[in-house]
Amino acid sequence: MSQQESPVVYGTEDILRSLCNSMTKVLTMATQSQIHYSGMVQRITKTCLKPDIGCFVLFDGGFSGLVVTNFSAAAAMELYESYMLNMGMAKEELASSHTSDEVANVMGELMNQMVGDFTGKVARELQTHITQNQPKMLALTKQVMLSVDTNLDKPQARRVTFFTGRNNIFYLELAIDQTEFIKLNDFESEEADPDTLIEQANAARESAAPQAADTSDQDAFLKSLGM
Repeated sequence: MSQQESPVVYGTEDILRSLCNSMTKVLTMATQSQIHYSGMVQRITKTCLKPDIGCFVLFDGGFSGLVVTNFSAAAAMELYESYMLNMGMAKEELASSHTSDEVANVMGELMNQMVGDFTGKVARELQTHITQNQPKMLALTKQVMLSVDTNLDKPQARRVTFFTGRNNIFYLELAIDQTEFIKLNDFESEEADPDTLIEQANAARESAAPQAADTSDQDAFLKSLGM
């Protein structure tokens, strides 16, 4: 890079865009329907889980952050049904309510695929490493405030609106410290094969019998959130 050239800077909105693109790619492939998100993003002051069903993931490593996804019952059931039908399941065998453990398990699996795609891009594009917890998907009847369990000097939060193929709405929220990645040297970034990610997730799902959520564990978890 010559001295006259401006350095390439990768900031909060770029991280958010990468996250949104991972969400769009994984859900579009999994459901075989067109998922898209708004070209406008909201600045928010706090993140929260909202009814009807929500999920959160904590990041740590190269940067710390919190990702929250909030689905309406209609959006969750559309994504769940489309994915399961695309996997070859019969419609009469599908769960009928968003409060079903099966819906929570499948939606959690899809969020795990999205997070895996995103963390892979972080490694390739930002040359850093982040780890994350297993996504926790919960059916909710009231709002729960969430915050990153770490000291953030200048926390920033954003909310993006997503639309399913049938125009049901869900939201993605991101809270991270204000950060910038500045490109010092040129390097090549190889794109991961999304088909491989889907196949790996499906193989893992088939090899493990579905496990019902442990009610006592979930109650303890909700209590820890102040519910």
